[in-house]
Amino acid sequence: MRVLIINGSPRVNGNTSLALEEMVKIFEAEGVEVENVQIGNQDVRGCIACGSCGKTGKCVFDDVVNALSPKFEAADGLVLASPVYYASANATLIACLDRLFYSTHFDKTMKVGASVVVARRGGLSATYDMLNKYFGISGMPIAGSQYWNSVHGREKGEAGKDLEGLQTMRTLARNMVFLMRGIALAKEKYGLPEKEPWQGTHFIR
Repeated sequence: MRVLIINGSPRVNGNTSLALEEMVKIFEAEGVEVENVQIGNQDVRGCIACGSCGKTGKCVFDDVVNALSPKFEAADGLVLASPVYYASANATLIACLDRLFYSTHFDKTMKVGASVVVARRGGLSATYDMLNKYFGISGMPIAGSQYWNSVHGREKGEAGKDLEGLQTMRTLARNMVFLMRGIALAKEKYGLPEKEPWQGTHFIR
């Protein structure tokens, strides 16, 4: 089993990293291979709708997005983590995810997804919903925990005091491992669900 973690925080070893460390401990204890990539402090621009990826299978901007593509394809699970800014995710992370999900054409069906959000106080559930939409449109089951996947903390290290939040992270990791293993067994026995040809319908006709 492999899990790719994309950390959207610009702060190295900040509260978002602290929350993710709780998950990593569980993954490693369960024998799951983990790669943690921090992109919040990188220069990542948004999609320009050029359509180049439709021809080449990769983004026209050769940055961390193209580097993440093979890691995502090889992963059984994907964790997206972000601090909360104005009740939404870090813009750098969103720019990365828009391009990553749009430019990659491999089948994402049944890869397990999980979102992790960290904030001083508010905006957690809105950001959590925002990140989960990438999974929902890609046929990826969304892992839950004992509460919404959120941890509170503002100053560096404060997330370590949110004992319920940290427990939520550990429970989330265990649930992800269970789902990934269960899906692997189901794929071996039954294969992936049948897919119908896409029926694209515009609202104007």
